[in-house]
Amino acid sequence: MLKNRLEQFRLKRQKVYERLFSARILSITGLLVMPAMLFNPVIQYRVAQFLFFWFLCWLAGKKNRTLMTVFMIVSIVAFNLMPPHGRILYTLGNFRITLGALMTGISRAVTLQGLIMLSKLSIRRDLKIPGGFGDIIGESFKYYANILDSKNRITRKNLIEDIDNLMINLSEEEIPQDLQSSTQTKPAGFVILAIVVILSWLPWFFA
Repeated sequence: MLKNRLEQFRLKRQKVYERLFSARILSITGLLVMPAMLFNPVIQYRVAQFLFFWFLCWLAGKKNRTLMTVFMIVSIVAFNLMPPHGRILYTLGNFRITLGALMTGISRAVTLQGLIMLSKLSIRRDLKIPGGFGDIIGESFKYYANILDSKNRITRKNLIEDIDNLMINLSEEEIPQDLQSSTQTKPAGFVILAIVVILSWLPWFFA
C-alpha cells in the first residue's frame, strides 16, 4: 500500500515537471548548468551540487536507485585509492589511504553521478532538434532518456534478454500525446529554471 502511494506521488511530481517545462528549454538549462559542476575547483561545493541535482531528480519524479548510486560512488572512490598520493590518513598492512587519492576519488565520483542526475533532468523523450541530423540526435536522446528511466527493467539474472527486450520496447514506444503537446514553458517554469541556474553557479562566488 505504501509503495503504491509513493509511486502515485512520484507520477504526480513527474506530470507537473513535464507540464511546466519544454524539452528544449530543459536541454538549454542543462548546458548552462553543466560547466558549473565540471569546472568547480572546490570538492565540498561539488558534493553540494551533486546533492542538489539529486534532490531535483526526486522533485521531478525521476526514478533513482539510491543504493546503486551509493555503490557507484563507493566503487569509484575505492578505485581511485589505489595509486596513493598526498598525506597518509590510514594504513592497513601495505595499503595506504591518502588524502590526495581520497579527495580525487570523491571529486570524480560525485561529478560523474551529478552529471547523470543532470542528464535525467535536462534530456527528455520529446526533445526535437531541427534538421535531419537533429532528428538523429533527438532520437538518440529519446532512447537515452528512456534507458535512464528504465534501469529497473534490467537484472543480472537475465541481462542479455532484458537488454534485448528493453531495446525492442524502446523502438516501439511512442511519446504520449499530452507530452508531445507540452512545447511551451510556463512562466513559473522559467522562474524555477532561472533559480536552478543561479543556485548551480552560486558556489563559484565562494570558491
